[in-house]
Amino acid sequence: MTTDSQPTASKAGRNLPAAIGVGVALGAGLIAVLALVPRVWFGVVAVAIAVATWEVAKRLREGDRHVALIPLLVGGQAIVWSTWPWGLPGALVAFAATALTILAWKLFSQGLSAAPHEYTRDTSLSLLVLAWIPLMAVFAVDMVQQGVGDDPGGGRYRVFTFLIVLVCSDVGGYTAGVLFGKHPMVPAISPKKSWEGLGGSLVFATVGAVACAHWLLGTHWWVGLVLGPVLVVVGTGGDLVESQVKRDLGIKDMGTLLPGHGGIMDRIDSLLPGAFVTWCVLTALL
Repeated sequence: MTTDSQPTASKAGRNLPAAIGVGVALGAGLIAVLALVPRVWFGVVAVAIAVATWEVAKRLREGDRHVALIPLLVGGQAIVWSTWPWGLPGALVAFAATALTILAWKLFSQGLSAAPHEYTRDTSLSLLVLAWIPLMAVFAVDMVQQGVGDDPGGGRYRVFTFLIVLVCSDVGGYTAGVLFGKHPMVPAISPKKSWEGLGGSLVFATVGAVACAHWLLGTHWWVGLVLGPVLVVVGTGGDLVESQVKRDLGIKDMGTLLPGHGGIMDRIDSLLPGAFVTWCVLTALL
């Protein structure tokens, strides 16, 4: 079935020409940033999490769930940018400071003479958004500062690997799902995901991870055998988590900024947990 907003929706539910065009443009921009000025990656991530946080907060507020938007936006930036000079310890301090700010912000959101409305629910949701978006994102920016071999700027190759493997997973899952998908994986959460699509993701992502391990990271090929499948599982899980949140809210997409993809949050839902897992695997094995 097609709609006015998605006149060329594919079997997988996307406006395919728009999705491809946006994906290619985003990919080209990220390649240029990481290849030429890798420190600008901090700015790219900072902007992305600000927009994603705003999208999620807006959707929650539409459902009468009032998260602490200003502390989330300001604190999210503090978490990302603190990673530049101080690494993950700086991000952790900024995260804790923002969490305390959220608790106080919601406590006095109705003024000093009135009790806050739905304090437990709204502070819990605010802390969930804080951990879900900016905290996971710091692992993506921290990777760009990690050297590879004798190259102090080689962290860009770790980020390239992280992005390439998840793109391979997305392409493999989409292709296999459209061509062979017959058995829904979790129809109650995401009806369009199939076991065949998951198999395609595993094959494409593992091949991509092995290639990146050999040619980009200059390490043992078997590192890709570990990274590829783990990223597929975690990335799929991240996508399912966002799908369930959207199902709870009764919406299709978090936003409309990216034609064919939805909002920024709809594009980075698998990247956020994927960044954490990639950081862990590469830090442990390289």
